Amino acid sequence: MSLKTRAILVLVVGTAMGLSLSFGGRLLSGEQRSVQVPTSPDQARLLAEVIQRVKSDYVEPIDDSVLMENALRGMLSELDPHSQYLDADEYRDIRISTTGSYTGIGIEVSEVDGKVRVITPIAGSPAARSGIRAGDQIIAVDGNVVEAKRLQDTISGMRGRRGSKITITVLRDDEAIDYEMRRELIRVASVHHENLQPNYGYIRLSQFTDSTAQELSRAVDDLQKTQGGMLNGLVLDLRNNPGGVLDAAIDISDLFLDTGVIVSAEGRTAESRFVRAAHRGDVLDGAAMVILVNKGSASAAEIVAGALQDHNRATVVGTPTFGKGLVQTVVPLSMGRAIKLTTSRYFTPSGDSIHEIGITPDVLVDDTDGFPDLSLSSGIDRERDAQLIEAIGRLQGRQVMHSSAQ
Repeated sequence: MSLKTRAILVLVVGTAMGLSLSFGGRLLSGEQRSVQVPTSPDQARLLAEVIQRVKSDYVEPIDDSVLMENALRGMLSELDPHSQYLDADEYRDIRISTTGSYTGIGIEVSEVDGKVRVITPIAGSPAARSGIRAGDQIIAVDGNVVEAKRLQDTISGMRGRRGSKITITVLRDDEAIDYEMRRELIRVASVHHENLQPNYGYIRLSQFTDSTAQELSRAVDDLQKTQGGMLNGLVLDLRNNPGGVLDAAIDISDLFLDTGVIVSAEGRTAESRFVRAAHRGDVLDGAAMVILVNKGSASAAEIVAGALQDHNRATVVGTPTFGKGLVQTVVPLSMGRAIKLTTSRYFTPSGDSIHEIGITPDVLVDDTDGFPDLSLSSGIDRERDAQLIEAIGRLQGRQVMHSSAQ
């Protein structure tokens, strides 16, 4: 073994031992937890050999810090498409995005079968206004080819200075399409609501943020106020909703349920195993509900649809959902960094896992091209949106007797 390789080997083993000691005292979810880092000579030697070869032979000089960060990113990204290492800027962005405000184009993406796919453009965003659709494959950002294994780089590349131009190239039906737009400060109100006459309401949730449950409760109050009393029915539109904060999905489900399990989860740690149940009180007082879903409905949106479907609280109309049944926990690290780690698999009240399966609607109705209109430029269209037409018809065909009128 050369002197240089031996020095790297000592460094690697020392680093691993140091990590084992420092992680042992790390604060994770309020508890100290010991983490054992494997430090067998063979593993350390292999890592040292790779580092030495990259540093000596790679076509361009590589800084040690870059090598280490790439190693961390690779470690997390190879676990599943949703786990990732977050540097300080990325961690800041993810904290901001849960509040519903960040600078970018307003698009949710994921790695699907080795491709970067659009889960959904966020309603009202530059991506939505440009015409990007759920299911599109992103193949380039500003002419740079994207790689599914470098998903976070793609996400970072779509963010940037407010007002700056960006070109997204997508592949749709074997045709490459360029969409040019400008980045904006995305302040997306996660709740949009309208009246459906007579005595029916429509609420669309575009994502799940810390404030979504409160916004939805206010929307129901506003609809009831403008209608002059309790609603006879509500359409809850979760189409192209990529999900978001888990607690928001639980709180929203709780708004419409009096009792029963909302969601349960199983993982390896005590914090990742939980059951969340509803509390008494239904903001609609038992009025009929229809939930609209499609392939762009994912994660937290599927929790809500699954809970209300399993408890026979709502009829689910549309097409099968995306199928993301995993829970990610964001764990802060030193120096403003973090990891987003898949820690649980969640289950609907019936005990089913929907991961890579999705929620199957009670009533299958294919999407109408162009709906829902995510540009929010002209409100809902009750004449051409086949899924919405079905939802309204089912509401109007069911009589409701509110408890206050009994």
